Amino acid sequence: MNDLPITEEILQIFRAVKTSLQASPRIELSTFLGDLFWAVMLSVILGFVYVKLGRSLSNRREFASNFVLITAATMVVISLVKSSLALSLGLVGALSIVRFRTAIKEPEELAYLFVAIAIGLGYGANQGQITFAAFIFIVAFLWLRSLILRRSTNQNLNMLISAPSSLGITVEQVMDVLSEHCAAVQLRRLDQDSDKMEASFMVEFEGFESFQKCRQALHALNENLSISFLDNRGLS
Repeated sequence: MNDLPITEEILQIFRAVKTSLQASPRIELSTFLGDLFWAVMLSVILGFVYVKLGRSLSNRREFASNFVLITAATMVVISLVKSSLALSLGLVGALSIVRFRTAIKEPEELAYLFVAIAIGLGYGANQGQITFAAFIFIVAFLWLRSLILRRSTNQNLNMLISAPSSLGITVEQVMDVLSEHCAAVQLRRLDQDSDKMEASFMVEFEGFESFQKCRQALHALNENLSISFLDNRGLS
């Protein structure tokens, strides 16, 4: 006798699940286009900020051109699946098949990609005000950090060193020279094989005199050592 109410409750649960799977609420085109417009605009601004303030060694302008596509695609996906359990399950199944193998060489690139994705997620979930406020806060923080760093009298540079393996120069020797003449030094990337050694450093000099002494000390290791210095503060 007590089994009947339980069976009816189970049937009601199955009906609710079936209804949710079949449900696909209509998306208002005007609202969607408005959110898409703001998402694209924020991604464009994000790209501009990355080009101006980024410190990546790669082509920042080319990398920033991907932000609009990533943001728009993320928003479209979230807008389609947010109200439909069936589409959400389908998205999970599709992502379990597709593998993304994007080569991210520096953490800064990944951080900006997350911001672009977050913009798409926010506007796709109709949380435009919160997304816009968070974006303004992030950009303001980046600009403030940039202004504080620019007040420093020290010169910050990205340094690229390349040498054939036949010269016998090791990265340890280069680090010893840099540690002696630089106020700060950080190894960013090292590529070494049987033919050559290439290393990327972020260095900080207290003045032009320290810069000159460091350059002379590096060439003292071997005159054929290739050295390149790049400004790491972005475009002015």
